[in-house]
Amino acid sequence: MQWIIENYLLLLIPFTSGIVGWLTNFLAVKMMFYPIEFVGIRPIFGWQGLIPMKRREMAEIEVELVLGKLLSVQELADRIEADKLTLSIQRRLKQVLRKIVNQVMQEAAPQVWASMPVQAKNLVFQRVEADIPNVVHKMVDDFKYNVDEIIDIKELVVNHLVNEPELINEIFLKAGEKEFPFIEKSGLYFGFLFGLPTMLFWYFYQAWWILPLGGLAVGYLTNWIAIKIIFEPKHPIKIFGFTLQGMFLKRQKEVSEVYSKIIEEKLINSKNITDIVLHGSGSAQLLEIIELHVNDAIERYVAIAQPYFALGVGSEKYYRMKQLAAEQIFASSDKYLLYAHEYANNALKVGDDLCARMQLLTPEEFEGVLRPAYQADEWKLIVVGAILGMIAGFMQLSLF
Repeated sequence: MQWIIENYLLLLIPFTSGIVGWLTNFLAVKMMFYPIEFVGIRPIFGWQGLIPMKRREMAEIEVELVLGKLLSVQELADRIEADKLTLSIQRRLKQVLRKIVNQVMQEAAPQVWASMPVQAKNLVFQRVEADIPNVVHKMVDDFKYNVDEIIDIKELVVNHLVNEPELINEIFLKAGEKEFPFIEKSGLYFGFLFGLPTMLFWYFYQAWWILPLGGLAVGYLTNWIAIKIIFEPKHPIKIFGFTLQGMFLKRQKEVSEVYSKIIEEKLINSKNITDIVLHGSGSAQLLEIIELHVNDAIERYVAIAQPYFALGVGSEKYYRMKQLAAEQIFASSDKYLLYAHEYANNALKVGDDLCARMQLLTPEEFEGVLRPAYQADEWKLIVVGAILGMIAGFMQLSLF
C-alpha cells in the first residue's frame, strides 16, 4: 500500500494514456466533419472538416465507386409510364397551358386572337387540352430514348453534395453510425494498454523523452488501429471459433438499408432529378424535344382550325408563336411537374434497387461506401492524434 501511495503518479500513466487515446480519437472524428466552413486565417492558420473541405472529390468518388455502378439512368427512366405521369400532372398542366396559349397568341397574333369570340377561344383550349395525353406520351418516349444525354447522375450527385455540405456529412455519419463511436471509444482501451509499457519504461528509466514519446505513440497507434479494425480483414476469417471481419464490412446489410434510404430521400429523388433535367447540362436536349412536339402539335391544330392561319398572321409571327410556346412550356415545367413527384418517387424505387444491389457487392466494392471518408486524408488524422498525444506526454512530464 505504501508503494502505491508513493507511486500513484506512476500508476496514473496508463489511465492518462487512455484519456489521451480517447481524446485524440474523439477530436480526430470531429475534425473529419467539422467545422463545415473554414474557420481561421487562410491558408495556414485554421481548419475545415476534411469531408466538407473535399466534398466535391468525395462526391465524385461516391459516384465512381457506388452510385454510378449501381444505378442506371436508363433503367430509372423506363419505369416512368406516360399515362400515369399524365394523370398526375394533367389538372395543373391544363391551367398552365391555358395561360401560355393566351400569352403566346396575344404576343404573336394579337389581332387574330382579339377578334376571336370567346367560344372560338374555348374550342382552341379544349383542342389543346384533349391532345395532352398524346403529346406527353410522345415526349416521354423521346425523353427515354435520349435520357443519357439529358440526365447525368454524376452531375446530379456532385452538384447537390457540393452545395449541401451538411448532406455529405449526414451520409457518411449515418453509414458509419457504429464505426465512428467505436473509433472514439477504442482510443480509451488501446490508450490504456499502450500506457502500460510507458509506465514500465518510466519506472526503470526516467528519461525526459519517455512520456512525450509514449504519448505520441498512443495518439498515433490508437487512430491507426481503430481505422484498420473497421476495414480489415475484408473477408471473414475464423480463428479459434471466432469470425473476424472489418466492422463496417460485417454490417453490409444494415448499412445498405441506411445508405440507400438517405440517397432516395435526400439526393436521387424526383425533385432533384427534375431540377437537373430542367437546369443541368442536358436541359438544351430537353428543350429540343419540347420544341419538336410543340411545333408538331401547333401544325396539327392550325391544319384543323384554318389551313390559311399561317398566311393570316405572317410566317415570321407564326414561327415566333411556335418558338414562344415551346419556350414557355419549358420555362413553366416546374409548375406542373411538381405534381408528378409523388408518382415518380414511387415508380423509380431508387432506394429498393440501391439497397438490394449494395447488399450483393463484394467487400472490396462495399468498402467504397465509407472508405473515401478516411482514405484521402487519414494520415492527417493519425498525425494530429500523434501530435496531441505528444503534447499530453509533455503535460504528464510536468507532474513528475
